[in-house]
Amino acid sequence: MSLYHETAEILSATPPSPGGNLKTRIFGKKDLKSPQQQVYALALETCKWSSVLKEVIDNSELLRHERKLSPLLALLLVHDFLLSKKGIALPATHGLRASIERHKARLNAEFTRARLRRKAGSVEALREQITTEFLGEAAGYPRWVRVNTLKTTVEDQLATTFADFTRVLSVSEVAAAPGKFLHVDNHIPNLLAVSPSFEITKTEAYTSGALILQDKASCFPAYLLDPRSEDGDVIDSCSAPGNKTTHLAAIVHSRIPKNEERTQTVYAFEKDPKRSRTLEKMVKLAGAKDITRMSFGQDFLKVDPNSELFRNVGCLLLDPSCSGSGIVGRDDMPTIHLPEIPGVTKKPLANSGRKRKREDSEATKERSQPVLVDDDGKETLVSSEKELKARLEALSSFQLTLLLHAMKFPAAKKITYSTCSIHAEENEQVVLKALQSDVAKERGWRILLRDRQVRGLREWPVRGSVEASDGNAEVAEACIRSYKDDGRGVMGFFVAGFVRDTPSEFEDGDGPYLRDDDGRIIRDPFSGMPTLKPEYQSRSASGVNPRTQPIQEDDSRHVEEEEDDDMDSEHSSDMTTTDDSDQSKTDEEWNGFGD
Repeated sequence: MSLYHETAEILSATPPSPGGNLKTRIFGKKDLKSPQQQVYALALETCKWSSVLKEVIDNSELLRHERKLSPLLALLLVHDFLLSKKGIALPATHGLRASIERHKARLNAEFTRARLRRKAGSVEALREQITTEFLGEAAGYPRWVRVNTLKTTVEDQLATTFADFTRVLSVSEVAAAPGKFLHVDNHIPNLLAVSPSFEITKTEAYTSGALILQDKASCFPAYLLDPRSEDGDVIDSCSAPGNKTTHLAAIVHSRIPKNEERTQTVYAFEKDPKRSRTLEKMVKLAGAKDITRMSFGQDFLKVDPNSELFRNVGCLLLDPSCSGSGIVGRDDMPTIHLPEIPGVTKKPLANSGRKRKREDSEATKERSQPVLVDDDGKETLVSSEKELKARLEALSSFQLTLLLHAMKFPAAKKITYSTCSIHAEENEQVVLKALQSDVAKERGWRILLRDRQVRGLREWPVRGSVEASDGNAEVAEACIRSYKDDGRGVMGFFVAGFVRDTPSEFEDGDGPYLRDDDGRIIRDPFSGMPTLKPEYQSRSASGVNPRTQPIQEDDSRHVEEEEDDDMDSEHSSDMTTTDDSDQSKTDEEWNGFGD
């Protein structure tokens, strides 16, 4: 079966369950012969352009001349004929391709008329108009792009990929009007907000891994964790698709002291084998493979915290499965406009008015129901408040178990816990239960207070709920929230940090050495030795060498971060398959870490 027949079958199929979206239909289908990503791209783009393509097909009378074509097949084929750079993905002699190309003059003429009717001066202008219409709710949000500092810099990208963009001062200006606008984020380093209609996935910087699509809120956990060279190894407990893992790797790389080799490793866990392959591709594309050690299909909860392999793990990032209630643009199947079949007259049905109202009412009811997401990204509609409460209890129980397990790692000093949920049961309530647990009390874990957080998140204005924190204002203030409808251009999200309640010899948490704005130890340009702070130079002169002392950092430290010009994916759907030829090369790495 061809790419076009398989895609048409998916678009015409009745969803297996209410709330199933396009991605769920395609990536949940195991018997596709065509690459899943290719099917998804064709289906999505055809849906997006279907209102224009319907006009072209109807006005050119294509289906009257080509009786063997179904309306869906016609849409898919005409889309690739008119809009794909490579044209129809079939041999020149194939019957389906010939059925379109013998009408190319008429199709091109009708496409031009459709563009002019929409007052678009070029195909590119029409593309921007169509994309904005298709995005719907998401059109009011910028596209957040993390500059991957493992491969490039903000300055390089501003001079190349975004050279023709107009830089604006606020996020709201980015999506306010058509055009190419860009905002350098004030809170997260190396993060840009760009116009939502800009097709960044077609740029060389995106396809090479230099730019990563990642919502601003999704960047909070790694930035809040703030792993430094002396913090030891890092764990990402639920890693796929890999945005946060590669963000951690970029931060770890940026903190390697000058003239020194990397000593840290980012351990990435993903219990689902298929999602593990997605993670692997993401890590490779981002240039993070040397820093990251991935575990194929290994459950973080089954790992022994006291294993010798993890004795130097000082930082853990936890972003477990959640209800997904904060995600922007979660929708059912996109609307698809089908061309008319010649000779088929739509007759009004008896009581069609009542039936239509009933269908609209049912559709509205379905859209208003909460959607929960499991570890595989599958969506489930919740039909009642009682069922929602039960699902949230199950999710929060798992989330708490994960958090308490992380607290057992003997060398751990910092943990971040995050969800893309708006529900207090998964957020502040999990934090409170963790703080009240035996393991937290025994090992001295406490909440990372706001005034000890990294600068960008210390300055983020949206905090946790005092009510959801059982009246504990200090915990609420330490928690970081975002809401998808508050005008800040981000999805709904929650993150909190935990630190070990261990004493530090150094009050400011920076140890005895001077550091630059990026947290790196400043070294003497000639000798390469770390530069002591003035108050510790007297100790060194008297024979007390701080290098012989354990360099501990107060885990509640903060750092004055990046300069003003410093700043989660569509990458995941690009990386859902792995060539069989690569399998043998990675078998050894994918055997897990062992206990």
